[in-house]
Amino acid sequence: MTISEKIISNHIGKHVKAGDLVITPVDGVMATDTTAPLAIKAFEQMGASALFDPNKVALILDHAVPPPNERIANLHKLMRDFSQTHGNRLFDIGQGICHQVMVEHQYVKPGDIFIGADSHTPTYGALNAFACGVGSTDLAATMMTGQIWLKVPKTILIECTGRLKEGVSAKDLILFLVGELTISGATYQAIEFVGEAFQTMTLASRMTVANMVAEMGAKAGIVHPDGLELDYPFQSVVPDVDAVYEKVFRFDVSDLEPQVAVPESPDNVRPIQEVVGTKINYAFIGTCCNGRLEDLQAAAKAVDGKRIKSGVRFLIAPASQQTLLDAMDDGTIQLLINAGASIITPGCGPCVGTHQGVPGDDEIVISAANRNFRGRMGNPNAQIYLASPASVAASAVAGEIVLINE
Repeated sequence: MTISEKIISNHIGKHVKAGDLVITPVDGVMATDTTAPLAIKAFEQMGASALFDPNKVALILDHAVPPPNERIANLHKLMRDFSQTHGNRLFDIGQGICHQVMVEHQYVKPGDIFIGADSHTPTYGALNAFACGVGSTDLAATMMTGQIWLKVPKTILIECTGRLKEGVSAKDLILFLVGELTISGATYQAIEFVGEAFQTMTLASRMTVANMVAEMGAKAGIVHPDGLELDYPFQSVVPDVDAVYEKVFRFDVSDLEPQVAVPESPDNVRPIQEVVGTKINYAFIGTCCNGRLEDLQAAAKAVDGKRIKSGVRFLIAPASQQTLLDAMDDGTIQLLINAGASIITPGCGPCVGTHQGVPGDDEIVISAANRNFRGRMGNPNAQIYLASPASVAASAVAGEIVLINE
């Protein structure tokens, strides 16, 4: 069996294989301020009177925080009122992005099945968990029953040999892989990541990799637990040696260069060398893909002792309140501010285009986010390039896209 087949089999108590339709218990569910209001409405329309387990249900305010208008403020109030009534945990304004918060507070652990009403829920595959995104109505039913129906996905194996070079990050690697598989290359399939390139990755880097399987169309993405280090004991799930895979991709990434996704798709990827010199107006670091402490530290290293180019805006949204505190404690935030960066409320920030940094017409953005579709940041007349935090920060200093260390 693959990792996904094993995790699902463990939960329902019988052997399953790809293609089977199953109903399985879950270990946790979550929704954000973009999806929870619809889930709450559906929950009430279903006649539900209680959550299956308040301790396993989390609601997070992260996409539009603080609320930019009356309508969203009232949606936030709806979530607070629901949580007070039903006893589940609500993470309020500024506590962070759903995916970062769920990991920090151990709502999801290795071997779990976790369901979230957000497309980047597969991020938890970094923890050796099976995690997938669902719609608000499916989530409402799961909040009520503690179960979800699934079609057990086929699995694609991606093996990356070799170690990444200095200056090449997990973001560069996953951009390269998205470019290879394309945005529809893994539709409703699970992905297993194995090989030396992943074995030495931190949890934060593994989260970046698992996060962007959504940009391949995947149902779930699981990083092999070899080398995974956590602050608590855990039992990992590994595939059988004779596991059956739908496809197998193997790459030697020892010579991989920094990558960039150019407008207007996350799979429109090329070596960053090909776009060096492209003038930028706006640089952004944050999101569920790259707003963690090691990302901010990489950015701080790139700007240490320098100033961002005049005319360039540099915004940073830490992935969580804890990330912000840690970055303050080690001096990272001071280095970034001294360079001219603006720190905004922990949360999704400008990524979804709700507020807190919508670009202007014809502006060029370089972002450490995971999507660059037309209009993604709130303006269809702007262009978005995706790159690693270090590349974003170095480009903010230069005023144009550059290779790190230039």
